Amino acid sequence: MVNEKKKEEVRGTVEFLKDWGDGMTRWTERWIPDALVIVIILSLVTYIFALIWGFKPEVGLGSRAYESIQAWGKGFWELLAFAMQMCLIMMTGYILACSPPVRRLLDGLSGWANPEKPWQAILVMSLFSMIMAWLNWGLSLIASAMLALFIVKRNPKVDYRLLVAAAYLGLGCTWHAGLSGSATLLVATPDNFLIKGKLLDATIPVANTIFHPFNLILTVIIMVAITILMALMHPRPEKTYVVKPELMDQLKLYEAPPKPAKWESPSDWMNWWPGFNLIVFIGGLIWLIWHFSTKGLDLNLNVVNFAMLMLGILFHWRPWSFLKATEDAGKAVWGIVIQFPFYAGILGLFKFTLLSTVFTQAFVAISTPQTFPLFVYWYGGILNYLIPSGGGEWAVVAPYIIPAAKQLGVGMGTTVVTFAWADMMTDMIQPFWAIAMLAVAKLHFRDIMGYLLMVFFVYFIITSLAFLFFIPNW
Repeated sequence: MVNEKKKEEVRGTVEFLKDWGDGMTRWTERWIPDALVIVIILSLVTYIFALIWGFKPEVGLGSRAYESIQAWGKGFWELLAFAMQMCLIMMTGYILACSPPVRRLLDGLSGWANPEKPWQAILVMSLFSMIMAWLNWGLSLIASAMLALFIVKRNPKVDYRLLVAAAYLGLGCTWHAGLSGSATLLVATPDNFLIKGKLLDATIPVANTIFHPFNLILTVIIMVAITILMALMHPRPEKTYVVKPELMDQLKLYEAPPKPAKWESPSDWMNWWPGFNLIVFIGGLIWLIWHFSTKGLDLNLNVVNFAMLMLGILFHWRPWSFLKATEDAGKAVWGIVIQFPFYAGILGLFKFTLLSTVFTQAFVAISTPQTFPLFVYWYGGILNYLIPSGGGEWAVVAPYIIPAAKQLGVGMGTTVVTFAWADMMTDMIQPFWAIAMLAVAKLHFRDIMGYLLMVFFVYFIITSLAFLFFIPNW
C-alpha cells in the first residue's frame, strides 16, 4: 500500500508538471519569437550596452553610435569558418542517420524492448538518444526521431509523447559534453577565432575538456539518473497516449531513392556507381589513420566533420543516394546559415569596443574562484534559452568569460566544460532544435514539454551541485 501511495504521488506530480509544461509552452509560443528575431533583438540590446559602457567617458554619444555600428559590421563575417563547421556537423549527422546501415541498426534496436513492458521502450530510447548525442548531436537529432518511429510501430502500448521526449534528451543532456561539442572542439581547433583574437594563447586539447574525468563522470551520472526518471514516468495504461492508426500512417521515414532498373545514359551510370564513394572513403580513411597516428587523440571540429562525412559517403554507397540525403539535410541548416553573421556582429560589438572589459569586470566582481563556475553555469543556461545555438552563444560570451576566468585564476578547462554544460541546461525546454524532430514525429512541442520540464528540474539540481561543490580547477 505504501508503494502504491508513493506511485500515486509521483504520478500526481508528473500530471501537474505536464499541465505546467503545457502552459509554459503556450507562453513561449505567444511571447518568444523566432530565433532570428531574438538575435536581432540581442544585437540591438548589445548595441545599447556598447553605447553606455563600450567607450571611454570622453567619447561623445555621436561617435559612440557611429563607432559601434562600425564594430558590429566589422565583426559580421568573423565566424564564417565556424558557421560552416556548425552546418557540417548538422548535415553530416543527418546524412548518416538517413543511410541504409543506420536504418537497419535502428530497426534492430527497436526490437530490444518488450511490447508488453512499454517502460523498456522508453529506456532504450533514452539511452540511445543521449549516447548518440554524445557521439554527434546532428546524428542524434535525426536518428533518435527515426528510432522513435521504429519503436512505436513495434510497441503500440508505449506513450508516444514520452517516447518523443526521450528522443530529445540527447540535445538537452549530453551533446555539448561529447565529441561534437561546439565550444570544446572549437578551442581544440588550430587558429580558431579565440586564438586569433588573443583570448587564448594556444589550443585546449580534448583531453582537458571532453575526456576530463569530471566531464565523463558527470555525463554518466546524468545518463543514469535521467534514464531511470524517464522509465518511471511512463503513465498508466488508461492515461497512455497511444498512436492512432491515422497518425501511424503519417509517420514516414526517409528512404534513399531506388536504383533504376536500367541506365538511360552514361551520366546515370556514373551517378549510381559505388566506386566513386568507395574511392573517396578509402582516401579519407588513410588520412584519418595518418592524422591520429601522428597527432594522437587530436579531435577538433574539422576532424570530426571529416570523419562523419566519410562515413556518410560510405554508408550511402552510391553518389546519387548520398546527394539526395544531402539535399534533404540542407533543409535543417538554414537557421545556422542566416543567424551566425548576427552572432558574429554581437561578437564584433564586444571585440572592437570596451564592452568585453566591462562584462569581464562584472563577472570578477560578483564571483570567487569557487562560485565562478556556478555563476557561469546559471548565466549560460539563461542566455541559451535566447541563443539556442551552442556555437553562437560561445562566440558571444567567450570574449568576457575567458578573461574573467583568467583574472580569477580559474583554469581554461574548467571554464570551457562549465560553459558546455550551461549551454545544454535549457536546451530541453527550448523548442528551436526540436523542430526537425517534431516534424518527423508529427507532434507539437507542448506535447512533450511537461516531461521535459521534469527532466530539467532533476538535471538542474544535479549539475548545479556538481558545479558548486565538485568541479576541480584545471
